[in-house]
Amino acid sequence: MSLDTQLIRSLKAPARPAWEEPPSKAGITAKSGFLLLSCLGVLGPLWIVIVTSLSPKPVIDRAGGLVLIPEGITFVNYTELLGGGQVSRAIMVSVGVTLFGTLFSMTVSVLAAYGLSRPGSLGHRFFLMAMMATMFFGAGLIPTYLLVQSLGLTDSYLSLILPSAVSVFNILVLRAFFMGISPELTESARIDGASDLRILLTIVLPLSRAVLAVISLFYAVGYWSAWFNASIYLTDQEMMPLQNVLIQLVQKNTEAPTGLQQAVRTGELSGLGLQMAVMVLALVPVAVASPFVQRHFKKGMLTGAIKG
Repeated sequence: MSLDTQLIRSLKAPARPAWEEPPSKAGITAKSGFLLLSCLGVLGPLWIVIVTSLSPKPVIDRAGGLVLIPEGITFVNYTELLGGGQVSRAIMVSVGVTLFGTLFSMTVSVLAAYGLSRPGSLGHRFFLMAMMATMFFGAGLIPTYLLVQSLGLTDSYLSLILPSAVSVFNILVLRAFFMGISPELTESARIDGASDLRILLTIVLPLSRAVLAVISLFYAVGYWSAWFNASIYLTDQEMMPLQNVLIQLVQKNTEAPTGLQQAVRTGELSGLGLQMAVMVLALVPVAVASPFVQRHFKKGMLTGAIKG
């Protein structure tokens, strides 16, 4: 082997500690097999759901349920669901709650975390201990419901945002990250006459893009997947988000949303195909957003968890 070839391989190969032995062929095979089975366990059910949602009704009937191998593709289930009615309205509700809820939660969490990260702020230790106590002790469902009801938030979209707007864990992660930022940067800005708000907006937040992206994803997925608040605070079916419509379709054995039941009864549409189509619509936003945040995930979570 030439010297150039060895040099190229050494540059491509990751650094390995001197005491760590190179992996054996059996170990590599076992790891590859485990990863393959894990991928099949995750992608297999997703494949079945997608194929069933795209299959014509005769194919679903011949399969006796879920379809594994596609035999023709049709988008009729999606066009009917997105053509207006309960599902399209539920999608708009979920999108609105997710966007406004994530923006509100991030605003409150960033302000709280920045205030708690300043050692000289007024009563920051008391507020920190009080917030951490809520991670171990909760008021319970009935007092929470009575509070929401007394505030007049029942049958309101605010009831889907305010009761779960803040996560103390996310605030602690943000606080740890903010405390890890070099104090020389903030002190030099303060000497130049910058206020705390300007320091936060121009110095702290630009340096915290990784952790902000990860926490935003946590909040967005939480709002998009939430169904419990809507089930206890909302009584108007037209205000229900997408996850609650999905529960009505799957768990309560409702064949189709309002306006599509006739098509299911006449055999034009498959009730199972509609259920799988709604499940795909519920999964698409998370699947689309995750790759854009994935590159920030490791840096944001590990740095925010270790520093401070």
